[in-house]
Amino acid sequence: MPRRRAADININHERWLVSYSDFITLLFAFFVVMYSVSQVNQDKYRVLSDTLMHAFNNEPPQSLKPIQVGQPRLAVEPAAIALAEGKQTGEFSGDGAFEKMADLPQLSDQFSDQFAELIDAELVRVNSNEFWLQVELKSSILFPSGSAEPGARALVIFEEMAAMLEGFDNPVQVEGFTDSIPISNQRYASNWELSAARAAAVVKLLAGGGVAPQRLSAVGYGQFQPIADNATAQGRAENRRVVLMIARQRQQRPAISTPEQFETAVAGSQPQVGQEVGSLDSGALDNRDAGTAEPGVAAGREGIVPVELEGGGLLFSSDPDLPRTPSLPENE
Repeated sequence: MPRRRAADININHERWLVSYSDFITLLFAFFVVMYSVSQVNQDKYRVLSDTLMHAFNNEPPQSLKPIQVGQPRLAVEPAAIALAEGKQTGEFSGDGAFEKMADLPQLSDQFSDQFAELIDAELVRVNSNEFWLQVELKSSILFPSGSAEPGARALVIFEEMAAMLEGFDNPVQVEGFTDSIPISNQRYASNWELSAARAAAVVKLLAGGGVAPQRLSAVGYGQFQPIADNATAQGRAENRRVVLMIARQRQQRPAISTPEQFETAVAGSQPQVGQEVGSLDSGALDNRDAGTAEPGVAAGREGIVPVELEGGGLLFSSDPDLPRTPSLPENE
């Protein structure tokens, strides 16, 4: 009868290393946690514990002494907080009020962080320089096609923008743009009206969100300021947009002088006797009180009257009856 051979059995004597490594890892994590817990500042913990005990027991605190962090400074240098409080950015308006102007680079970063998803989707663009901050929004996320009624998404967007702008006095100009496809319906006769109506709708949303109406303005450009080719659908979508132009500082609006202001300015000047003034023509004289002067002679001031010369000039004199030498033409 053949003899059966015994099967070889291999015994792995290093299996304990797997369990040992797991145990060492857990032990290391345990000591790390214990070390982090042991680093709690006992003084801070005691003050916090006492404060919580007094709060829950409705007892007045025993001490109002703040927690000392770090070593106290004995120097007389002003603190950084005091310097920050004393530093203000802005300018004084005409009525003496202090205007708080936003830092455009910082405000640009806030817009970029707040609307990061829309920027990634290429629906919002934020650009700035030293004078302006430009926030461009595609009209597709703000208004239905051919309408100036803000959608639900536009209400949310401009509510957030108003919250970011209401604390500053920077002027905000809202500009509306359209594509070149003509529009003609009962409400909007052309793209001029549509772009202006969309800009005005955004102004109303910002004013309703807390932005001072005195800082807002609405401008409609229609299809006449394109940034892409209107021959393609993608280009027309790029041109349909609303842009917020936030200025670094407020500019005074140009004022036109009225006839009364012009008369006051002329009366305030005192030309010398015999001085010829060629900058005032007969049209300027017509703006004055013509009822008190004869043709060719305007009303004077305290005996000094302007006299028209034969050559077309104007002479201020206290004796208008003296003979005058005609003025020579300029080319002579």
